[in-house]
Amino acid sequence: MTDQPQQIGLTRDAMAQRVALDIRDGAYVNLGIGIPELVAKYVPEGREVIYHTENGLLGMGPSPEPGHGDPELINAGKRQVTANPGAAFFHHADSFAMIRGGHLDLCVLGALQVAANGDLANWSTGGPDAIPAVGGAMDLVAGVKTIYVITQHCTKKGDPKLVGACGYPLTGLGVVDRVYTDLAVIDITDRGFQLVELSPGVSFDYVQERTGAPLIAVGGAPVIGSTEP
Repeated sequence: MTDQPQQIGLTRDAMAQRVALDIRDGAYVNLGIGIPELVAKYVPEGREVIYHTENGLLGMGPSPEPGHGDPELINAGKRQVTANPGAAFFHHADSFAMIRGGHLDLCVLGALQVAANGDLANWSTGGPDAIPAVGGAMDLVAGVKTIYVITQHCTKKGDPKLVGACGYPLTGLGVVDRVYTDLAVIDITDRGFQLVELSPGVSFDYVQERTGAPLIAVGGAPVIGSTEP
């Protein structure tokens, strides 16, 4: 019997929970497809967060338990969700009017690549077999006040997702404010990627080796989940 490989960095749920900690009370938040959907499971005690999905729901709750969902109650990724008390349903066009009108405080998106200047590529690899649809991502990064990205730090092949310049078709220029990965929390600054927190058991050098651009360390970066630097 062989030993299982040790988990390095945060799980997807732990990443989502970490993002939720930075969402202020009363915020209106759009969640993208994939790992961002998990954020709906985590609302810190004492806070109210109103989750929005662009297909026409404000007040979205987490995914239901298996077998307990409504096939007609879905998010933009066609996954079943729940509706929190007081939720509202509306036309698709009204939903995009909320986005384009600047009425959402925060959007949490996945990414294929994030550049050191905040450029985001998250809809296509540009390959011949790529899905030819951007969805609502371009509207979101143009209309929402703050953009967080949650993503694995590297691809399945081990290539950095945080890079000096994006090589994939862009979703938006200079739009990302903060990135949450399995290895670290990183801010986008005028000087590039700035480390905010490290995941437990992960060193600065380990993250830098897996980042495709210089990583700025300011003082001692605290460990996620700890108040100690």
